[in-house]
Amino acid sequence: MMSRLKNFLIGPPLPTHQSIHQRLNKAQALAAFSPDALSSIAYANQEIFLGLVAAGSAGLALTFPIGIAITILLSIVALSYYQTIAGYPSGGGSYVVSRENLGTLPGLIAGAALLVSYILTAAVSLTAGVEAIASAFPVFWPHRTALSLIFLALITILNLRGTRETGKIMSIPVYLFLITYLAMLFYALIRSFSGVPQSYAVTAPLAVTPLTTILVLRAFSAGCTALTGIEAISNGVPAFKPPEARNAQRTLAVMAILMNILFLGSIGFTQFYAVVAGNEETILSALARRLLGDGFLYLVIQISTMLVLTVAANTSFAGFPRLAAMLAADRFLPRQFTGLGDRLVLANGIIFLSLATGVLIVAFGGDTHALIPLFAVGAFMAFTLSQAGMVAHWWKDRGRGWQIKALLNGVGAFITGATTLIVGGSRFSQGAWLTIVTIPFIVVVFLRIRSHYQDIAVQLSMSMVEKVETAPGHPRVVIPISGVHRGIVEAVQFAQSISENVTAVYIELDEGSGDAIRLKWEHWWPQVPLEVLPSPYRSIVGPLLDYLDQVDASYADGQLATVVLPEFVTGRWWQGLLHNQTAWMIKAALLYRRRHLGYQRSIIDVPYHLK
Repeated sequence: MMSRLKNFLIGPPLPTHQSIHQRLNKAQALAAFSPDALSSIAYANQEIFLGLVAAGSAGLALTFPIGIAITILLSIVALSYYQTIAGYPSGGGSYVVSRENLGTLPGLIAGAALLVSYILTAAVSLTAGVEAIASAFPVFWPHRTALSLIFLALITILNLRGTRETGKIMSIPVYLFLITYLAMLFYALIRSFSGVPQSYAVTAPLAVTPLTTILVLRAFSAGCTALTGIEAISNGVPAFKPPEARNAQRTLAVMAILMNILFLGSIGFTQFYAVVAGNEETILSALARRLLGDGFLYLVIQISTMLVLTVAANTSFAGFPRLAAMLAADRFLPRQFTGLGDRLVLANGIIFLSLATGVLIVAFGGDTHALIPLFAVGAFMAFTLSQAGMVAHWWKDRGRGWQIKALLNGVGAFITGATTLIVGGSRFSQGAWLTIVTIPFIVVVFLRIRSHYQDIAVQLSMSMVEKVETAPGHPRVVIPISGVHRGIVEAVQFAQSISENVTAVYIELDEGSGDAIRLKWEHWWPQVPLEVLPSPYRSIVGPLLDYLDQVDASYADGQLATVVLPEFVTGRWWQGLLHNQTAWMIKAALLYRRRHLGYQRSIIDVPYHLK
């Protein structure tokens, strides 16, 4: 039943040799990797507006200048990552570039910052998408958290179905968004030729706080969220069809051009028409309403915004699992993150990202504005380390034109580093501190995981083994039983096949119950002794472990008794919930018990499948 449900939701398993057919062409890759970067105008514009509106018309007048500064920054970062793809054609995100060129610790900082950024990107994109549709239909405003979680579940299932299928489906909302928004901005441009700029002095609310440097810096730092997601293409080069690097560069260039047009165009026309949003409306909704009215075209814009913001979380679902797999391959995360699922995707990374995103959405009540302060600092920290790493890369490589390449990446590192300080400082008290504290904590976790794997490798190494001793003679076997029934027959037969020294053990929870068990046992296996152990405190595991210790100590034959566990398996998964799972508890207690008397204990599970 569970297998059929799984196949229905995510599709049947795919063979490994089909992985090349799961690659993306440039159009599909743009849809898969760029939704967050393209749609970030929704929450970036909104946060700039919310940051400046407190200062009234004087603050809102700085909207377009801040937009120009962010556009320049965006172009520099995009150009830097264009070079990163050239330097690392097999995929070179911030983690790879930083670790190879700056060292392990900077690489782990970049990796941790990016993981946090991906989780926040998914949460912000989904909540912003719900807010976009709630602006058109206010009845949804109180239910933003539930709607965000529904969209999260849908996009998780979609990603689990496979990269190629995701790219095809993502193409619809992404290109719908591009067509509708570019058309709206073109219409706004045509209208501006016959109109005159409006003044915020007329439309802006009264100032509630003076215009200060810190207020402007906070608005700028909030607007820098427009750059999140720009790294995803350089991290996902292996997902492209050959030639991978060239296709990735072209896709990145197109994405950067579209980002600049959408961001600067929407910011510019918001200021040209002096648009101001109400309490339960986003600034892009107010702009669309101003240009198109409240009719059908306005609803199309809002629906396309909601759809692209929902799938914008896909940038995280494309980037997070790949980054987690890289870290896991280097043994800084559990190895499970490297495994391909049935549909040739990194399913464990997808599921982990979905759970973490859901926790954030619930914790912050589905409020985009509450999530934004945590958002940009991690991304810009990764940007800075990546650009600094590329400077070191070109310095060591010294190929053709390396001076210009190093200079461009150096400028990028300086600007993104300065932006990191601005974002972290201006937003520290509003929540950025949480991200700043979380990143070092994750780095410590990385190092602890790596240390664990190194310790395991040392302990498992054969280099310290001088001679493999001959195994002792036939094992002594103990069979714990819950009663005399068909479920133990094969276990007893197996025990007798490997040893002549077999003992059954029954834990007597109710006084006198062992007498009936002994009679039945002696009827079927009179040649096999049965030990009945009273358990006045109704524990099964404790008395069994004590018995094993006593027997092993008394034999002192250089081995521990082998435990053969009879275990019946129910025909339906839910039927297992109706039983005590005693065999599982015994197995867990024995498996995780430390080496005793200097030896290991063998545990053999013999299942009996019920119909």
